[in-house]
Amino acid sequence: MTIPVECLLALGALLFFIGVFGFVTRRNLVAMLISVELILNAVDLNFAVINRFLYPEQMEGMFFTLFSIGVSAAETAVALAIIINVYRNYRSSSVNSIENMKF
Repeated sequence: MTIPVECLLALGALLFFIGVFGFVTRRNLVAMLISVELILNAVDLNFAVINRFLYPEQMEGMFFTLFSIGVSAAETAVALAIIINVYRNYRSSSVNSIENMKF
């Protein structure tokens, strides 16, 4: 008994739109970072599902998924370092505090 492809793609679309909604509506940098991670997880899920549906004997989609997870981890580390630096300087993790930064 397997899960239908349509259900998995619907789950990926739901994760993607929840992430987009969270990114657009939140003003906190950490919440925005979590929303971006939801979007990237939806992409990873879609890579894996489409690979299993179109090419069940090959692993290209899984390799793309692993590469995307690695990029997500690096992006999270850099983003958290930036957020911590902004919080140390402005005592706020709001998006409005970044507007005070100069070039």
